[in-house]
Amino acid sequence: MIADAGVGIANLVDRATARADELDREELRAGAARLESIVAEHRPHVVAVAGVTAYRQGFGRPQAVAGEQPESLGDARLWVVPNPSGLNAHDTVATLARAYAEPARAAGLLG
Repeated sequence: MIADAGVGIANLVDRATARADELDREELRAGAARLESIVAEHRPHVVAVAGVTAYRQGFGRPQAVAGEQPESLGDARLWVVPNPSGLNAHDTVATLARAYAEPARAAGLLG
């Protein structure tokens, strides 16, 4: 199980939407606060947040880019990975696999 390995992958909001702009800033900030509480409780080594737009708005980091973030989330190293939504047509299975492999490697799950 991935949680047993000290890795968390999270959406900030627990509902499906067709587009990221269907989520408002308050909803994303509430999701970020929830995630911070979960991380404080479970203390994973690595956390990956799905969706750069959601991360930017939820955590108030408007210039954030995908990949490892300079700040941590609690004690966890923090990544932003692409949301695998079909609307992200520029991402392929190969680019998604590379993006999700980075936090997995950091957690020691991949060589």
